Amino acid sequence: MTPTSPVSASFRLSNRLQQVGFSDIVQIRNKVMDLRAQGKSVFQFEGGEPYLPTPQHIKDAMTRALAENKTRYAPSSGIMELRMAIARKVNERNRIPAAVEDVLVVNGGMQGLFAGFQSVLDPGDEVLMFSPFWTPIKDLIAFCEAKPVFVSTGEARANGIAKTLAKHLTSRTRALYYNSPQNPSGVVFDRTEAETVAKFAIEHDLIVIADEAYEDLVYDDEHVSIASLPGMSERTITSFTLSKSYSMTGWRVGYVVAKEPWMTGLRKATLYSTNGVSTPSQWAGLAAIETPVGVFDEIRAGYKQRRDLLINGLNSLGLHCEHPKGAFYAFPDVTSIDQDSRKAGAKLLEIAQVATVPGVVFGDAGEGHLRFSFSTGLDVIEAGIDSMRRKL
Repeated sequence: MTPTSPVSASFRLSNRLQQVGFSDIVQIRNKVMDLRAQGKSVFQFEGGEPYLPTPQHIKDAMTRALAENKTRYAPSSGIMELRMAIARKVNERNRIPAAVEDVLVVNGGMQGLFAGFQSVLDPGDEVLMFSPFWTPIKDLIAFCEAKPVFVSTGEARANGIAKTLAKHLTSRTRALYYNSPQNPSGVVFDRTEAETVAKFAIEHDLIVIADEAYEDLVYDDEHVSIASLPGMSERTITSFTLSKSYSMTGWRVGYVVAKEPWMTGLRKATLYSTNGVSTPSQWAGLAAIETPVGVFDEIRAGYKQRRDLLINGLNSLGLHCEHPKGAFYAFPDVTSIDQDSRKAGAKLLEIAQVATVPGVVFGDAGEGHLRFSFSTGLDVIEAGIDSMRRKL
């Protein structure tokens, strides 16, 4: 019988991964799957995917790429046709002054953000970020052995953005994460607010990591790319994704726009992680980018109809919620159900079969709220509101 050897001290994860966690949202999805396996109906509002399918012309482009054997390695920065189309798009629609060499194709917005933080941060650096926030951001920062510093969006808008940011500034502050429209709240920073953030970044020599995943889903205001503002293109890394605008979540295609020296870092991070994006998917991405911009008017109208139905329903139940100006999430105050958002979410799921995401998952500033996605069927929204009205 072979004696059992003691576990070696080397059998441990690297230190930089010790502070990197897993998503709470995955755990919620697993609970929903368990309930469905038991034959129970669940009204799902916890998701983060578009309700529309991928448009047919994009799927057709993939089919053509396969038929034409466009399946070999592509340059790790992306096929030239797609990069050129992206450069045209960001110049015309985002007003970001970008050339082809400022564009990198990546595996979804997540890889763009990962590469952006890796390109900028050193261990011990601090990153200012508005809160509540999309949960993976704190882990992307932790992966760099850096520190996220949370700035309440509500406080900043009430007391002054520059003044509030300045309260959290230290000698270690290196960057600022800027997300508009915001996940989970649907907040959209207007042009004046974007200009205030830009001025603060310039004055304090900060690099901005901009997340524009929901750029095309803005309902009651304009979308302002912070890199388009004077003096910002050279100090901003902007991450885009095709997931939300074109209903391409599973395709894993996105792109990053940045100047040097950041582009060199972005290319290295991509080269030595995935070495590029699936070639056929890039040809589908080209079809997406070339979609006429007028298509988004109809898409936004569909989301706005769902938004208004959900928000009006939540408010009628006494769950106060402002109309989000962007993205496809509502973030109501649920303290009347329970002060603890995890307990409030659990009660909704158990009693009314309504699945949501606890607000505290998105940072302390999200406590007392639940995130509802209105990217679902109108019938689901109506049934979920009715279930809460009858059972709570």
